[in-house]
Amino acid sequence: MKYVSVSICLTVFMFATICSSSVSADDHGLSQASLEHAGTLRDSAMAGSSAYAIVESLTTEVGPRLAGSESEARARDWGRAKLQSLGFENVRIETFEMDAWERGEERASLVYPFPQPLAITTLGGSVATPPQGLEAEVVIFESLDALEAASPGSLDGRIAYVGHAMQATQDGSSYGFYGRLRREGASIAAARGASAILIRSIGTDSHRMPHTGQMRYSEDAPRIPAAALSNPDADQIERIALRGKPIRAHLKLTPRSVGTRLSGNVIGEIMGSERPEEIVVIGGHLDSWDQGTGAVDDGAGIGIATAAAKLILEGGKRPRRTIRIIYWGAEEVGLLGGFAYLEAHRGELGNHVIGTESDFGGGRAWQMSAQVSQEGQAVVDLIGQLVAPIGIAPGNMNKAGSGPDLTPMVSAGLPSFRFTQNGMDYFDLHHTPDDTLDKIEPAALDQNVAAFTVFAWLAADSTVDFRRAASSELVK
Repeated sequence: MKYVSVSICLTVFMFATICSSSVSADDHGLSQASLEHAGTLRDSAMAGSSAYAIVESLTTEVGPRLAGSESEARARDWGRAKLQSLGFENVRIETFEMDAWERGEERASLVYPFPQPLAITTLGGSVATPPQGLEAEVVIFESLDALEAASPGSLDGRIAYVGHAMQATQDGSSYGFYGRLRREGASIAAARGASAILIRSIGTDSHRMPHTGQMRYSEDAPRIPAAALSNPDADQIERIALRGKPIRAHLKLTPRSVGTRLSGNVIGEIMGSERPEEIVVIGGHLDSWDQGTGAVDDGAGIGIATAAAKLILEGGKRPRRTIRIIYWGAEEVGLLGGFAYLEAHRGELGNHVIGTESDFGGGRAWQMSAQVSQEGQAVVDLIGQLVAPIGIAPGNMNKAGSGPDLTPMVSAGLPSFRFTQNGMDYFDLHHTPDDTLDKIEPAALDQNVAAFTVFAWLAADSTVDFRRAASSELVK
Protein backbone atom coordinates (compact mmCIF):
# COMPACT_ATOMS: atom_id res chain seq x y z
CA MET A 1 0.00 0.00 0.00
CA LYS A 2 2.94 2.29 0.56
CA TYR A 3 3.85 2.19 -3.14
CA VAL A 4 0.26 2.78 -4.27
CA SER A 5 -0.15 5.94 -2.19
CA VAL A 6 3.22 7.30 -3.28
CA SER A 7 2.46 6.32 -6.86
CA ILE A 8 -0.78 8.29 -6.91
CA CYS A 9 1.06 11.41 -5.75
CA LEU A 10 3.77 10.88 -8.35
CA THR A 11 1.22 10.27 -11.09
CA VAL A 12 -0.58 13.51 -10.29
CA PHE A 13 2.76 15.33 -10.33
CA MET A 14 3.79 13.70 -13.60
CA PHE A 15 0.62 14.64 -15.41
CA ALA A 16 0.84 18.18 -14.10
CA THR A 17 4.37 18.29 -15.50
CA ILE A 18 3.28 16.85 -18.85
CA CYS A 19 0.36 19.23 -19.14
CA SER A 20 2.52 22.24 -18.35
CA SER A 21 5.35 21.24 -20.72
CA SER A 22 5.85 22.54 -24.23
CA VAL A 23 5.06 19.12 -25.73
CA SER A 24 1.60 19.16 -27.27
CA ALA A 25 -0.62 16.39 -28.59
CA ASP A 26 0.26 17.51 -32.12
CA ASP A 27 3.88 16.51 -31.39
CA HIS A 28 3.13 12.95 -30.33
CA GLY A 29 -0.46 12.13 -31.29
CA LEU A 30 -1.31 11.13 -27.72
CA SER A 31 -4.31 12.39 -25.78
CA GLN A 32 -4.29 13.26 -22.11
CA ALA A 33 -6.51 10.22 -21.53
CA SER A 34 -3.91 8.00 -23.19
CA LEU A 35 -1.15 9.37 -20.95
CA GLU A 36 -3.29 8.86 -17.86
CA HIS A 37 -4.01 5.29 -18.99
CA ALA A 38 -0.28 4.63 -19.29
CA GLY A 39 0.17 5.81 -15.71
CA THR A 40 -2.65 3.56 -14.53
CA LEU A 41 -1.11 0.56 -16.28
CA ARG A 42 2.27 1.35 -14.75
CA ASP A 43 0.82 1.54 -11.25
CA SER A 44 -1.06 -1.72 -11.75
CA ALA A 45 2.16 -3.49 -12.74
CA MET A 46 4.03 -2.09 -9.75
CA ALA A 47 1.30 -3.39 -7.45
CA GLY A 48 1.91 -6.91 -8.81
CA SER A 49 1.97 -8.56 -12.23
CA SER A 50 1.86 -12.07 -13.65
CA ALA A 51 5.51 -12.03 -14.74
CA TYR A 52 6.90 -14.30 -12.03
CA ALA A 53 4.12 -16.86 -12.52
CA ILE A 54 4.92 -16.98 -16.24
CA VAL A 55 8.64 -17.55 -15.61
CA GLU A 56 7.80 -20.19 -13.00
CA SER A 57 5.54 -21.97 -15.46
CA LEU A 58 8.13 -21.99 -18.26
CA THR A 59 11.07 -23.11 -16.15
CA THR A 60 9.08 -25.74 -14.24
CA GLU A 61 6.94 -27.21 -17.02
CA VAL A 62 9.62 -27.12 -19.72
CA GLY A 63 13.00 -26.51 -18.07
CA PRO A 64 16.15 -26.17 -20.22
CA ARG A 65 15.38 -25.32 -23.86
CA LEU A 66 18.42 -25.91 -26.08
CA ALA A 67 17.89 -24.55 -29.60
CA GLY A 68 16.76 -27.23 -32.02
CA SER A 69 16.00 -29.74 -29.28
CA GLU A 70 12.82 -31.56 -28.33
CA SER A 71 12.62 -29.38 -25.23
CA GLU A 72 12.65 -26.21 -27.33
CA ALA A 73 9.78 -27.69 -29.37
CA ARG A 74 7.87 -28.27 -26.11
CA ALA A 75 8.60 -24.67 -25.17
CA ARG A 76 7.01 -23.48 -28.42
CA ASP A 77 3.90 -25.51 -27.63
CA TRP A 78 3.94 -24.05 -24.11
CA GLY A 79 4.25 -20.54 -25.54
CA ARG A 80 1.40 -20.96 -27.99
CA ALA A 81 -0.87 -22.38 -25.28
CA LYS A 82 0.11 -19.61 -22.86
CA LEU A 83 -0.60 -16.78 -25.31
CA GLN A 84 -3.91 -18.35 -26.33
CA SER A 85 -4.99 -18.83 -22.72
CA LEU A 86 -4.21 -15.19 -21.95
CA GLY A 87 -6.46 -13.99 -24.77
CA PHE A 88 -3.99 -12.77 -27.39
CA GLU A 89 -5.00 -12.75 -31.04
CA ASN A 90 -3.45 -14.39 -34.11
CA VAL A 91 -1.34 -16.72 -31.98
CA ARG A 92 0.93 -18.82 -34.14
CA ILE A 93 4.31 -20.51 -34.50
CA GLU A 94 6.51 -19.55 -37.42
CA THR A 95 9.03 -22.37 -37.81
CA PHE A 96 12.43 -22.33 -39.50
CA GLU A 97 15.21 -24.85 -40.01
CA MET A 98 18.54 -24.83 -38.22
CA ASP A 99 21.65 -26.99 -37.78
CA ALA A 100 21.33 -28.50 -34.31
CA TRP A 101 24.00 -29.58 -31.82
CA GLU A 102 24.03 -31.71 -28.67
CA ARG A 103 26.45 -31.51 -25.75
CA GLY A 104 27.35 -35.08 -24.84
CA GLU A 105 29.90 -36.05 -22.19
CA GLU A 106 32.40 -33.49 -20.88
CA ARG A 107 35.28 -34.31 -18.55
CA ALA A 108 38.69 -32.85 -17.90
CA SER A 109 41.50 -33.35 -15.42
CA LEU A 110 45.03 -32.24 -14.70
CA VAL A 111 47.45 -35.11 -15.20
CA TYR A 112 50.68 -33.35 -14.14
CA PRO A 113 52.11 -31.89 -11.93
CA PHE A 114 49.19 -32.00 -9.45
CA PRO A 115 46.54 -34.49 -10.67
CA GLN A 116 42.95 -33.35 -10.02
CA PRO A 117 39.59 -33.02 -11.78
CA LEU A 118 38.51 -29.82 -13.50
CA ALA A 119 35.02 -28.34 -13.82
CA ILE A 120 34.43 -27.62 -17.51
CA THR A 121 31.67 -27.22 -20.07
CA THR A 122 31.77 -27.66 -23.82
CA LEU A 123 31.29 -24.51 -25.86
CA GLY A 124 28.27 -24.56 -28.14
CA GLY A 125 29.10 -25.83 -31.63
CA SER A 126 32.39 -27.44 -30.59
CA VAL A 127 33.65 -30.61 -32.22
CA ALA A 128 34.53 -33.66 -30.13
CA THR A 129 37.84 -34.97 -28.94
CA PRO A 130 38.94 -38.43 -30.10
CA PRO A 131 36.75 -41.12 -28.43
CA GLN A 132 39.44 -41.91 -25.87
CA GLY A 133 39.96 -38.25 -25.13
CA LEU A 134 42.99 -36.04 -25.65
CA GLU A 135 46.02 -35.59 -23.40
CA ALA A 136 48.58 -32.85 -24.02
CA GLU A 137 50.74 -30.15 -22.53
CA VAL A 138 48.88 -26.97 -21.61
CA VAL A 139 50.28 -23.60 -22.71
CA ILE A 140 49.08 -20.64 -20.64
CA PHE A 141 48.03 -17.30 -22.17
CA GLU A 142 46.74 -14.46 -20.03
CA SER A 143 44.58 -12.99 -22.78
CA LEU A 144 43.34 -13.40 -26.32
CA ASP A 145 45.85 -10.77 -27.40
CA ALA A 146 48.65 -12.92 -26.02
CA LEU A 147 47.34 -15.95 -27.91
CA GLU A 148 47.16 -13.96 -31.14
CA ALA A 149 50.78 -12.91 -30.66
CA ALA A 150 51.93 -16.55 -30.60
CA SER A 151 53.77 -17.78 -33.70
CA PRO A 152 52.18 -20.24 -36.16
CA GLY A 153 53.23 -23.75 -35.19
CA SER A 154 54.20 -22.78 -31.65
CA LEU A 155 51.25 -24.73 -30.18
CA ASP A 156 51.59 -27.89 -32.28
CA GLY A 157 49.98 -30.78 -30.41
CA ARG A 158 49.31 -28.69 -27.30
CA ILE A 159 46.23 -27.43 -25.48
CA ALA A 160 45.92 -23.66 -25.29
CA TYR A 161 44.57 -22.20 -22.06
CA VAL A 162 43.46 -18.56 -22.30
CA GLY A 163 42.46 -16.32 -19.41
CA HIS A 164 40.98 -12.82 -19.24
CA ALA A 165 40.11 -10.10 -16.74
CA MET A 166 36.36 -9.55 -17.25
CA GLN A 167 34.71 -7.68 -14.37
CA ALA A 168 31.07 -7.25 -13.41
CA THR A 169 29.47 -4.05 -14.68
CA GLN A 170 25.98 -2.60 -14.23
CA ASP A 171 25.25 -2.56 -17.95
CA GLY A 172 27.22 -5.66 -18.98
CA SER A 173 29.30 -3.56 -21.35
CA SER A 174 32.47 -5.65 -20.98
CA TYR A 175 30.82 -8.86 -22.24
CA GLY A 176 31.13 -8.02 -25.93
CA PHE A 177 34.85 -7.34 -25.63
CA TYR A 178 35.79 -10.37 -23.55
CA GLY A 179 33.26 -12.60 -25.32
CA ARG A 180 35.42 -12.58 -28.43
CA LEU A 181 37.63 -15.15 -26.68
CA ARG A 182 34.74 -17.62 -26.57
CA ARG A 183 33.55 -16.84 -30.07
CA GLU A 184 36.89 -16.86 -31.92
CA GLY A 185 39.47 -18.37 -29.58
CA ALA A 186 39.34 -21.91 -30.95
CA SER A 187 40.18 -20.90 -34.52
CA ILE A 188 42.92 -18.52 -33.37
CA ALA A 189 44.49 -21.31 -31.30
CA ALA A 190 44.10 -23.85 -34.10
CA ALA A 191 45.86 -21.54 -36.55
CA ARG A 192 48.88 -21.75 -34.22
CA GLY A 193 48.77 -25.54 -34.09
CA ALA A 194 46.76 -26.18 -30.92
CA SER A 195 44.91 -29.49 -30.63
CA ALA A 196 42.28 -28.05 -28.23
CA ILE A 197 41.48 -24.90 -26.29
CA LEU A 198 40.38 -24.29 -22.71
CA ILE A 199 39.23 -20.80 -21.79
CA ARG A 200 38.37 -19.09 -18.53
CA SER A 201 34.56 -18.84 -18.46
CA ILE A 202 33.22 -15.57 -19.86
CA GLY A 203 31.49 -14.86 -16.58
CA THR A 204 32.01 -13.18 -13.24
CA ASP A 205 30.99 -15.76 -10.63
CA SER A 206 33.24 -17.48 -8.10
CA HIS A 207 31.58 -20.91 -8.18
CA ARG A 208 32.50 -24.08 -10.01
CA MET A 209 29.78 -23.30 -12.55
CA PRO A 210 31.44 -23.09 -15.98
CA HIS A 211 29.86 -20.72 -18.52
CA THR A 212 28.88 -22.15 -21.90
CA GLY A 213 27.88 -20.22 -25.03
CA GLN A 214 28.14 -20.39 -28.79
CA MET A 215 31.47 -20.30 -30.59
CA ARG A 216 32.29 -20.12 -34.28
CA TYR A 217 34.95 -21.77 -36.43
CA SER A 218 36.64 -19.80 -39.18
CA GLU A 219 36.98 -21.25 -42.65
CA ASP A 220 40.79 -21.07 -42.71
CA ALA A 221 41.71 -23.05 -39.56
CA PRO A 222 41.21 -26.63 -38.35
CA ARG A 223 38.28 -27.31 -36.04
CA ILE A 224 39.49 -28.19 -32.55
CA PRO A 225 37.59 -29.07 -29.36
CA ALA A 226 36.72 -26.07 -27.18
CA ALA A 227 35.63 -25.89 -23.56
CA ALA A 228 35.35 -23.37 -20.73
CA LEU A 229 36.73 -23.81 -17.23
CA SER A 230 34.88 -22.50 -14.19
CA ASN A 231 36.56 -19.44 -12.73
CA PRO A 232 37.89 -21.27 -9.64
CA ASP A 233 39.41 -23.95 -11.87
CA ALA A 234 40.93 -21.29 -14.11
CA ASP A 235 42.42 -19.69 -10.98
CA GLN A 236 43.84 -23.08 -10.02
CA ILE A 237 45.55 -23.60 -13.38
CA GLU A 238 47.03 -20.11 -13.27
CA ARG A 239 48.37 -20.71 -9.74
CA ILE A 240 49.95 -23.97 -10.83
CA ALA A 241 51.56 -22.23 -13.80
CA LEU A 242 53.26 -19.78 -11.41
CA ARG A 243 55.17 -22.72 -9.93
CA GLY A 244 57.08 -23.07 -13.18
CA LYS A 245 56.34 -26.72 -13.87
CA PRO A 246 54.93 -28.03 -17.16
CA ILE A 247 51.19 -28.74 -17.04
CA ARG A 248 49.47 -31.66 -18.74
CA ALA A 249 45.72 -32.14 -18.98
CA HIS A 250 43.30 -34.75 -20.24
CA LEU A 251 40.14 -33.64 -22.00
CA LYS A 252 37.19 -35.70 -23.20
CA LEU A 253 34.28 -34.04 -25.03
CA THR A 254 31.63 -35.92 -27.01
CA PRO A 255 29.35 -33.26 -28.55
CA ARG A 256 27.82 -33.92 -31.95
CA SER A 257 26.02 -32.14 -34.72
CA VAL A 258 22.62 -33.75 -35.21
CA GLY A 259 21.62 -32.30 -38.57
CA THR A 260 18.69 -30.12 -39.53
CA ARG A 261 16.03 -29.54 -36.90
CA LEU A 262 13.14 -27.12 -36.51
CA SER A 263 13.12 -24.05 -34.31
CA GLY A 264 10.56 -21.27 -34.42
CA ASN A 265 9.20 -17.93 -33.22
CA VAL A 266 5.95 -17.89 -31.24
CA ILE A 267 3.80 -14.84 -31.96
CA GLY A 268 0.70 -13.29 -30.43
CA GLU A 269 -0.95 -9.89 -30.92
CA ILE A 270 -3.16 -7.18 -29.53
CA MET A 271 -4.73 -5.83 -32.69
CA GLY A 272 -4.73 -2.06 -33.12
CA SER A 273 -8.03 -0.22 -33.15
CA GLU A 274 -7.22 2.31 -35.91
CA ARG A 275 -3.90 1.28 -37.51
CA PRO A 276 -3.79 -2.51 -37.11
CA GLU A 277 -1.23 -2.87 -39.90
CA GLU A 278 1.33 -0.84 -37.91
CA ILE A 279 3.29 -2.99 -35.45
CA VAL A 280 5.09 -2.35 -32.16
CA VAL A 281 7.28 -5.36 -31.23
CA ILE A 282 8.08 -6.54 -27.70
CA GLY A 283 9.36 -9.92 -26.54
CA GLY A 284 12.11 -12.15 -25.21
CA HIS A 285 13.81 -15.32 -26.45
CA LEU A 286 12.34 -18.72 -25.69
CA ASP A 287 15.40 -20.95 -26.03
CA SER A 288 18.08 -21.31 -23.37
CA TRP A 289 21.29 -23.18 -22.80
CA ASP A 290 20.95 -26.68 -21.40
CA GLN A 291 22.90 -26.23 -18.16
CA GLY A 292 20.30 -24.43 -15.99
CA THR A 293 16.59 -23.86 -16.55
CA GLY A 294 16.91 -20.54 -18.39
CA ALA A 295 15.12 -18.43 -15.76
CA VAL A 296 17.41 -15.41 -16.02
CA ASP A 297 18.28 -15.94 -19.71
CA ASP A 298 15.64 -15.49 -20.88
CA GLY A 299 12.62 -16.73 -18.99
CA ALA A 300 12.61 -13.35 -17.26
CA GLY A 301 12.26 -11.56 -20.60
CA ILE A 302 9.39 -13.84 -21.63
CA GLY A 303 7.63 -13.09 -18.33
CA ILE A 304 8.21 -9.33 -18.51
CA ALA A 305 7.00 -8.89 -22.09
CA THR A 306 4.02 -11.21 -21.68
CA ALA A 307 2.85 -9.66 -18.42
CA ALA A 308 3.14 -6.17 -19.90
CA ALA A 309 1.05 -7.11 -22.93
CA LYS A 310 -1.47 -8.89 -20.69
CA LEU A 311 -1.99 -5.74 -18.62
CA ILE A 312 -2.68 -3.76 -21.78
CA LEU A 313 -5.04 -6.47 -23.02
CA GLU A 314 -6.96 -6.38 -19.74
CA GLY A 315 -6.85 -2.58 -19.42
CA GLY A 316 -10.12 -2.03 -21.25
CA LYS A 317 -8.63 0.06 -24.07
CA ARG A 318 -6.99 -0.89 -27.33
CA PRO A 319 -4.08 1.11 -28.71
CA ARG A 320 -4.26 2.49 -32.23
CA ARG A 321 -1.45 0.25 -33.45
CA THR A 322 -0.95 -3.49 -33.08
CA ILE A 323 1.31 -4.76 -30.31
CA ARG A 324 3.07 -7.94 -31.41
CA ILE A 325 4.70 -10.09 -28.74
CA ILE A 326 7.36 -12.47 -30.03
CA TYR A 327 8.98 -15.40 -28.24
CA TRP A 328 12.14 -15.67 -30.32
CA GLY A 329 13.61 -19.08 -31.14
CA ALA A 330 17.27 -20.15 -31.33
CA GLU A 331 18.69 -16.86 -30.07
CA GLU A 332 21.58 -18.45 -28.21
CA VAL A 333 23.13 -20.05 -31.27
CA GLY A 334 23.25 -17.00 -33.51
CA LEU A 335 20.02 -14.93 -33.40
CA LEU A 336 18.47 -17.42 -35.83
CA GLY A 337 14.91 -16.48 -34.90
CA GLY A 338 15.65 -12.81 -35.55
CA PHE A 339 17.07 -13.51 -39.00
CA ALA A 340 14.23 -15.90 -39.86
CA TYR A 341 11.67 -13.28 -38.85
CA LEU A 342 13.40 -10.67 -41.00
CA GLU A 343 13.15 -12.92 -44.05
CA ALA A 344 9.57 -13.99 -43.37
CA HIS A 345 8.35 -10.41 -42.81
CA ARG A 346 10.59 -8.41 -45.11
CA GLY A 347 7.61 -7.28 -47.16
CA GLU A 348 5.95 -5.68 -44.13
CA LEU A 349 9.00 -4.29 -42.36
CA GLY A 350 7.96 -0.77 -43.25
CA ASN A 351 4.94 -1.28 -41.00
CA HIS A 352 7.08 -2.20 -37.99
CA VAL A 353 7.21 1.15 -36.22
CA ILE A 354 9.53 0.40 -33.25
CA GLY A 355 10.66 -2.54 -31.14
CA THR A 356 12.35 -3.61 -27.92
CA GLU A 357 13.27 -6.86 -26.19
CA SER A 358 13.94 -7.91 -22.61
CA ASP A 359 17.07 -10.08 -22.60
CA PHE A 360 19.32 -9.07 -19.72
CA GLY A 361 17.86 -11.00 -16.81
CA GLY A 362 15.44 -10.01 -14.09
CA GLY A 363 17.24 -7.07 -12.48
CA ARG A 364 15.55 -3.71 -12.09
CA ALA A 365 15.66 -1.36 -15.06
CA TRP A 366 17.62 1.82 -14.36
CA GLN A 367 18.12 3.49 -17.73
CA MET A 368 16.32 3.92 -21.05
CA SER A 369 17.62 4.79 -24.49
CA ALA A 370 16.28 5.05 -28.02
CA GLN A 371 17.20 5.61 -31.65
CA VAL A 372 14.23 7.42 -33.14
CA SER A 373 13.25 10.44 -35.19
CA GLN A 374 12.86 13.90 -33.68
CA GLU A 375 9.11 13.39 -33.83
CA GLY A 376 9.49 10.03 -32.10
CA GLN A 377 11.68 11.58 -29.42
CA ALA A 378 8.64 13.50 -28.16
CA VAL A 379 7.00 10.17 -27.31
CA VAL A 380 10.24 8.80 -25.85
CA ASP A 381 10.40 11.88 -23.60
CA LEU A 382 6.88 11.16 -22.36
CA ILE A 383 7.84 7.55 -21.67
CA GLY A 384 10.81 8.87 -19.73
CA GLN A 385 8.61 11.12 -17.61
CA LEU A 386 6.31 8.22 -16.76
CA VAL A 387 9.07 5.76 -15.83
CA ALA A 388 11.20 8.22 -13.85
CA PRO A 389 9.11 7.63 -10.68
CA ILE A 390 10.03 3.92 -10.78
CA GLY A 391 13.77 4.62 -10.98
CA ILE A 392 14.53 4.76 -14.71
CA ALA A 393 16.54 7.69 -16.09
CA PRO A 394 17.28 8.72 -19.69
CA GLY A 395 20.53 7.42 -21.16
CA ASN A 396 22.23 7.71 -24.55
CA MET A 397 19.52 8.66 -27.04
CA ASN A 398 21.75 7.90 -30.02
CA LYS A 399 22.31 4.22 -29.32
CA ALA A 400 19.56 1.95 -28.03
CA GLY A 401 20.44 -1.63 -28.97
CA SER A 402 16.83 -2.82 -28.49
CA GLY A 403 17.83 -6.44 -27.66
CA PRO A 404 19.73 -9.06 -29.65
CA ASP A 405 16.85 -10.68 -31.54
CA LEU A 406 15.84 -7.35 -33.05
CA THR A 407 19.37 -6.69 -34.33
CA PRO A 408 18.62 -7.94 -37.87
CA MET A 409 15.57 -5.66 -38.13
CA VAL A 410 17.35 -2.71 -36.54
CA SER A 411 20.10 -3.15 -39.14
CA ALA A 412 17.34 -2.99 -41.75
CA GLY A 413 16.03 0.31 -40.35
CA LEU A 414 13.70 -0.54 -37.47
CA PRO A 415 13.70 2.20 -34.79
CA SER A 416 14.89 0.81 -31.48
CA PHE A 417 14.23 1.34 -27.80
CA ARG A 418 15.77 -0.22 -24.72
CA PHE A 419 15.35 -0.38 -20.98
CA THR A 420 18.73 -1.28 -19.44
CA GLN A 421 18.57 -3.49 -16.37
CA ASN A 422 20.97 -3.77 -13.46
CA GLY A 423 23.33 -6.52 -14.58
CA MET A 424 25.86 -6.56 -11.74
CA ASP A 425 25.15 -10.25 -11.07
CA TYR A 426 23.93 -11.21 -14.55
CA PHE A 427 27.20 -12.84 -15.64
CA ASP A 428 27.38 -14.74 -12.37
CA LEU A 429 24.42 -16.75 -13.69
CA HIS A 430 24.29 -16.35 -17.47
CA HIS A 431 24.86 -19.60 -19.45
CA THR A 432 25.65 -21.58 -16.27
CA PRO A 433 23.92 -24.32 -14.24
CA ASP A 434 23.12 -21.57 -11.73
CA ASP A 435 20.53 -19.94 -14.05
CA THR A 436 17.49 -21.11 -12.10
CA LEU A 437 14.20 -19.71 -10.82
CA ASP A 438 15.41 -18.95 -7.30
CA LYS A 439 17.49 -16.08 -8.72
CA ILE A 440 14.35 -14.22 -9.85
CA GLU A 441 12.92 -11.41 -7.67
CA PRO A 442 9.19 -10.94 -8.38
CA ALA A 443 9.16 -7.24 -7.44
CA ALA A 444 12.04 -6.52 -9.82
CA LEU A 445 10.13 -8.23 -12.62
CA ASP A 446 7.08 -6.09 -11.80
CA GLN A 447 9.16 -2.90 -12.14
CA ASN A 448 10.27 -4.04 -15.61
CA VAL A 449 6.69 -4.91 -16.52
CA ALA A 450 5.63 -1.40 -15.51
CA ALA A 451 8.27 0.11 -17.80
CA PHE A 452 7.46 -2.20 -20.73
CA THR A 453 3.75 -1.48 -20.34
CA VAL A 454 4.34 2.27 -20.58
CA PHE A 455 6.55 1.85 -23.66
CA ALA A 456 4.24 -0.56 -25.47
CA TRP A 457 1.07 1.41 -24.76
CA LEU A 458 2.41 4.84 -25.71
CA ALA A 459 4.33 3.64 -28.79
CA ALA A 460 1.25 1.78 -30.00
CA ASP A 461 -1.28 4.50 -29.19
CA SER A 462 0.83 7.23 -30.78
CA THR A 463 0.64 8.19 -34.44
CA VAL A 464 4.22 9.42 -34.88
CA ASP A 465 6.80 8.04 -37.29
CA PHE A 466 9.71 6.85 -35.14
CA ARG A 467 11.94 6.20 -38.13
CA ARG A 468 14.69 8.71 -38.81
CA ALA A 469 14.74 10.26 -42.27
CA ALA A 470 17.98 8.51 -43.19
CA SER A 471 16.36 5.17 -42.38
CA SER A 472 13.01 5.78 -44.05
CA GLU A 473 13.84 3.21 -46.72
CA LEU A 474 14.43 -0.18 -45.21
CA VAL A 475 17.39 -2.14 -46.54
CA LYS A 476 16.25 -4.64 -49.15
